[in-house]
Amino acid sequence: MTLAITADRAKAESAAIAGRLPPLLIAAERIAATVTQGVHGRRRVGSGDVFWQHRPYYPGDELKQLDWRQSAKSDKIYLRQMEWSAAQTVYLWCDLSPSMDYASRKELPTKAERSMVLLLALSSVLSRAGERVALMGDPEPPISGRAVAERLADRLQHRTQVAQRSTGDNAENERSLPPPVLLPAHAHAVMISDFLSPIDEFRGLLERFAARDVRGHLLQVLDPAEVAMPFLGRVRFRGMEREGELLMSRVESIRDQYLNKLDAHREELRTLARHAGWSFSTHATDAPGAPALLALYQWLAADKRFRA
Repeated sequence: MTLAITADRAKAESAAIAGRLPPLLIAAERIAATVTQGVHGRRRVGSGDVFWQHRPYYPGDELKQLDWRQSAKSDKIYLRQMEWSAAQTVYLWCDLSPSMDYASRKELPTKAERSMVLLLALSSVLSRAGERVALMGDPEPPISGRAVAERLADRLQHRTQVAQRSTGDNAENERSLPPPVLLPAHAHAVMISDFLSPIDEFRGLLERFAARDVRGHLLQVLDPAEVAMPFLGRVRFRGMEREGELLMSRVESIRDQYLNKLDAHREELRTLARHAGWSFSTHATDAPGAPALLALYQWLAADKRFRA
C-alpha cells in the first residue's frame, strides 16, 4: 500500500512515534487497570506450597495430586491444585516499521500506537501478577516491579531513536520482523504486528522458535480499512515501505478478492502458529484495547507450561 519513502521521512516517522510514547503510556496504564480488575494476580495453578482449589480429575492427570479425603465426600474424584509460585519471563515485541504508522481516519490510533499501547499494558498486567518481562532483542535483562511499563517505554523510545539513524537500504523492512536473537529454551513470547509480510518470512521465524521450544502468541493489529476495504471509486494506494503505488479506477470491484486473500493469509498464519505450539488472534484499531489484552493474558495463564 505505498509509495517509496525517503530516509528523511522514515526518520521523521520514527521521531513522531517516540514523541507519542508518554500519552501512549497513560493509555496503556488505563487499559492495564481495567484488565487487572478482571484477573486475580498471581493466583494460578502451578508448583507451590500453598493450596489454591480443588478441581475434578481428568484422564492423564498426575495421581499424586489426588485428594482422597475430598473425593470421598462425593461420587467424583478431585485433585488439589497449588498456587503458582515461580515468576516467569515473557519476551515482548511490537512492529514499528513504517507500514505500522497508518490510520485510515484521524480519530483512530495508528497500528503502531495501538501495538505499543497493548505491549506496555501487557507488561504492566504481567508485572502486577509477579512476572518478569523483557523486550525481544533488547540488551537489558528481564525486569519486574511497578515501573515496568515506564522502563519498557524508555526502551522503545531508545529503539525509535536508533531507527532514526538507520540509513541502510533494508533498514525499514528489517524492522517488520523481530531481531534475529535466540530466546532462552522453553521461554514465552508475544509478538504484535500487522503480519502482512510474505508468509515464508513468518514460517522461518516460528520454526526457529519452535526448535528451542519457545511458545508464544501472535496478535495481528490492523486498521478497520484494511479489514473491510470500504473504499469506493477511483483510489490511489501508496506504499509506505517501497512497494510503489497502485491506481484503481473502481476499487470496489476487487473488494471480494482482497478480503478472500486477507482471510487466506490469516488462516496460514493461524496454521503456522498452531504447528509451532503458538496461538493467533486479531485486533482492529477501532475496537477497545482491553478485550485484546485480556485475551493475551488469558492465553498465557492457560498455558500449562507457563503455570508450572
